[in-house]
Amino acid sequence: MSKTPLVAIVGPTASGKTAVAVALAHLCEGEIVSADSMQVYRGMEIGTAQPAMAEREGIPHHLMGVLDPKESFSAAQFAALAQQTIADIQSRNKMPILVGGSGLYVNAIIYDMGFDAVQSDPAIRDRLSQEWEEDSRSLRKKLMDVDHAYAVKIHENDARRTIRALEVYALTGSPFSSFTKDFRTLESPYDLSLFGLTMEREILYDRINRRVDQMMDLGLLNEVQNLFNQGISRESTAMQGLGYKELVDYLEGKCTLEEALETVKRESRRFAKRQLTWFRRDDRICWLDGTKNVHENATWMYENL
Repeated sequence: MSKTPLVAIVGPTASGKTAVAVALAHLCEGEIVSADSMQVYRGMEIGTAQPAMAEREGIPHHLMGVLDPKESFSAAQFAALAQQTIADIQSRNKMPILVGGSGLYVNAIIYDMGFDAVQSDPAIRDRLSQEWEEDSRSLRKKLMDVDHAYAVKIHENDARRTIRALEVYALTGSPFSSFTKDFRTLESPYDLSLFGLTMEREILYDRINRRVDQMMDLGLLNEVQNLFNQGISRESTAMQGLGYKELVDYLEGKCTLEEALETVKRESRRFAKRQLTWFRRDDRICWLDGTKNVHENATWMYENL
């Protein structure tokens, strides 16, 4: 049986993925599926850089703002939902265009990563959650001891992934990293056209800095304040997004606004570097210069599908 087509556009934050995806969608009668671990949440449009309606130019966008920020969501759950969405788009004879910079989410969708090999145990999960609330540093150290390879890949404040990794270890006696497959050895179930956008580091970093300033002008601080007022804890998955936990520090009086913004910019630049490191491991990605004209890049992609 022939594989169904799927286009994926990846790359670091602020590299211009959305604009190129919209231009490509016009050329190939496509619809866009977000592969962003934070854009999935409601009430976080500014900080997660969800495209405004005008930027979407009438192109349908899927999996943006579909979850309450109090909910947690795994890569495996997201992959299942995205694959259903892709199948629906294909059933209407439209081209699905997967767009995102969350490498784990992208790979979970386009490859079988094996995340569901171990089921959850509510009792163990509750115990670990309580331990995290009481002493997150101790739990973080425990993960470093039993699964150093995975621990260094996630943020030290990432409660959900820390707890899940330790839960898997408690259930199996094996590190969580042993249950995830190397995507470079996997074949995609799709007829995949995989493109990446990149640019010189100085240009990318300048775009990131300017994007943070623009987000503030659009009301990012008010957005974070609203989430904070709703009782969204800083340990929640949603609050792990760049810009959110840093501004919570400001709202709690732990730093000045200027210090918070400098931290957001610095961490965003570091995140972009990690994104590039992740994606450059996959030699199936065809890289394009993100500083080129949007329509030029989109046309090149269309001609090479």
